[in-house]
Amino acid sequence: MRDSQLIDPQDLSNRLTDANLCIIDCRFDLADPTAGHKDYLDAHIAGAVFADLNDDLAAQPTPVSGRHPLPDIDAIAATFGRLGVDRKTRVVVYDAGGGAIAARTWWLLRWLGHKKVMLLNGGYAQWKLLQLPLAAGEVAVEPKVFEPCAQDERVITTAELSSSLEDIAAMNLLDARDRARFSGENEPIDPVAGHVPGARNFPFSESLNADGTWKSSAQLQRLWKRHLGDDTSVAWAAMCGSGVTACHLAISGMQAGYCEPRIYVGSWSEWIRNPVRPVATGEG
Repeated sequence: MRDSQLIDPQDLSNRLTDANLCIIDCRFDLADPTAGHKDYLDAHIAGAVFADLNDDLAAQPTPVSGRHPLPDIDAIAATFGRLGVDRKTRVVVYDAGGGAIAARTWWLLRWLGHKKVMLLNGGYAQWKLLQLPLAAGEVAVEPKVFEPCAQDERVITTAELSSSLEDIAAMNLLDARDRARFSGENEPIDPVAGHVPGARNFPFSESLNADGTWKSSAQLQRLWKRHLGDDTSVAWAAMCGSGVTACHLAISGMQAGYCEPRIYVGSWSEWIRNPVRPVATGEG
């Protein structure tokens, strides 16, 4: 079993005085992009700094990119430095609950070669439920120098998928969107419904309990065997709508003992930018 990528609220609470700890609040609402920062200012985990999905954790979208492109390496390195992260820093990320947004920060750090990062199990909701320390307003931290070491092997691109259509099924490309979006029955966000031909559906929400906490490793193992079989070393990749909840799927697979996947950062919102690329509907 690989090391856990999760930390429980009480465990984090016991570490709040750690000088080498950085807690990053990643709360974000797709319907109201300003809501996350407002919620942070109202109340957040004591000592936490804030990172915005659109402004800090992604580049600005272009006519050919997905909705949350990879940020420029120098820009994201400067962001993490501003938040107080360097190579010695242990980072904990969280969002409102299950980690769908915070997982992006977890993955960006790993992409840049920083593995000292964990996701808070249950997020802000569980922290507040347990009445653990909260604070309000901005938190001032001493900036540090974050030295990135981008690992491109963690990324899968649209160009690679487009040139290997017949091989996508063998890549074990798992799509983290809900079943209605994957099948094309409902598409509330992107202008085209459906999925990449050869991809298989694994909604990220299946890894969570009803309260937004994570299922146990044993439960996840049973779940993942249905998707990838018994060989935990099998290569696989994850995608979603814009390369965010795909990172949540990465954590889930690793919690189940499988190897770390490649992430299709452009995901569905980039795939459909070119109408020449094929689209599939149905369960796949």
